[in-house]
Amino acid sequence: MAYTKVVSNKSPWLAGAELGGVYVNPASHGEGRFVAPKAWIDKLFANGQVATQYSDPDGNISMDEEWNINGSFCSIEGITSPDGRIFGKMVHCERRGYGVNLNIVGDQDMKLFESGVRYFS
Repeated sequence: MAYTKVVSNKSPWLAGAELGGVYVNPASHGEGRFVAPKAWIDKLFANGQVATQYSDPDGNISMDEEWNINGSFCSIEGITSPDGRIFGKMVHCERRGYGVNLNIVGDQDMKLFESGVRYFS
């Protein structure tokens, strides 16, 4: 399970998520991580395209492998296209639902799918 913090809400996919909110979702990527040159990372942050970052349960962004589970540069978990309509992320927000992960404390629903349906309908 990974904690991710919403650090930008410029994407319609994140309309139902709380800016600064921390969400807990399963991760199952054994090899994937976000990697980019510093200039690109700076540009993504400046454009508000870094949408989510790995954090501890209190929302502190950390490079500690306990929280940044795959070693992504700058703890980046999810990014968007410049217009926000495309959202790519590492953890699996679709793997939540009634009776799933009952032992996990914290919010698990970023409302990505509801937000996307609302926007694209």
